[in-house]
Amino acid sequence: MPTAQATRPTTATVTVREVTTKRDLRRFVDYPNQLYKDSPYFVPAMYGDDLEDWDPKKNPAFEYCESRCWIAERDGEIVGRIGAILSHKSNATWDTNRMRFTQVDFIDDPAVSDALFATVEAWAAEKGCTQVHGPLGWCDMDREGMLVDGFDRRSMFITYYNHPYYNDHLARLGYRKDTDWIEYKLHAPAPDSDIAKKLHRIAEHVKRRHKLEVIKVRTHLDYIPIVPKAFELVNKAYAPLYSAVELSDRQVKKYSGKFLPLLSPKTTCFVKDEQGELVALGVCAPSMAAAMQKSRGRFLPFGWISVLRALMKNDTVDLFLIAVRPDLQGAGLNAIILDEMMKGARKMGIRYAETGPMLETNEKILAQWKLFDKEQHKRRRCYIKDIAE
Repeated sequence: MPTAQATRPTTATVTVREVTTKRDLRRFVDYPNQLYKDSPYFVPAMYGDDLEDWDPKKNPAFEYCESRCWIAERDGEIVGRIGAILSHKSNATWDTNRMRFTQVDFIDDPAVSDALFATVEAWAAEKGCTQVHGPLGWCDMDREGMLVDGFDRRSMFITYYNHPYYNDHLARLGYRKDTDWIEYKLHAPAPDSDIAKKLHRIAEHVKRRHKLEVIKVRTHLDYIPIVPKAFELVNKAYAPLYSAVELSDRQVKKYSGKFLPLLSPKTTCFVKDEQGELVALGVCAPSMAAAMQKSRGRFLPFGWISVLRALMKNDTVDLFLIAVRPDLQGAGLNAIILDEMMKGARKMGIRYAETGPMLETNEKILAQWKLFDKEQHKRRRCYIKDIAE
């Protein structure tokens, strides 16, 4: 079960300060490591990446976003944090007028959560927003969703972890469900199992019917010409998803640099048509959860050793994303991707796979797991609240 968090009843005043210095930003980013230091389920994010996210010079999303973040203190001790993002691009794309809250954490004390969300809502009102929703990031490649089920399961480094009481605080503050994402834990099928054989038959049939071919990737250098086409495909495939916006060229470069070093050619799949155009892709990587816990999300000075070990020896892969060109969605291309990735995973001794968050309304992506022995083990939520103009 989740580690218990003691409520801190006190009459001392809660002070919310905007983060404006490098020292305070380091405290802001590191706060979850302090709050969850005794939790076996919390997995730190990449510390350096979180720092860079708040730097307008290093985060391309600042080209279309305004962002601020705050820490809550009591008697000089940090007791909570929250960020806010005004994505002009998302509002224009979806015809909304919303402020996002992000990277929120706090002790189990209503005075703290009240002060944090009041600060975000005040800025939202100042900017003329009519709603606040989250937790969300700058774009769809960032962490999103507050955990509402699966508190006794270890998180992924690409997702948030939070205690159950967060949701009680959000409900008390007037936030309601806007959408949910669900996550599965899959048992990798044995090569001679009925599941593996059926998946392979379907994959081969789809390749013949649509004249498709798997692109051979042997080293990381082979990714270089594929990456721009891959993100172009992701932009098209993910366009209809909740609050998604198109990634810019600078964002493609940013996220490529973040995830490419973690990938293995054995656990990625790229599919092209007879014209040589990329039509589908699947990306997964050995789980970084244990490595991130050991290093507290820091690669230096020695965290890279844990990461390297995780890449070389692991029993679990994290499924980052699957994308299929819109006109071919529902045509069975997912079977090609899963067949290839599962064959590679078996060669690495993988026994399990964890999906990233999937929208509960995304029937096409959810249907691809129907063949697998699976468990829906986590659920996370985007909350929304109407505020006065």
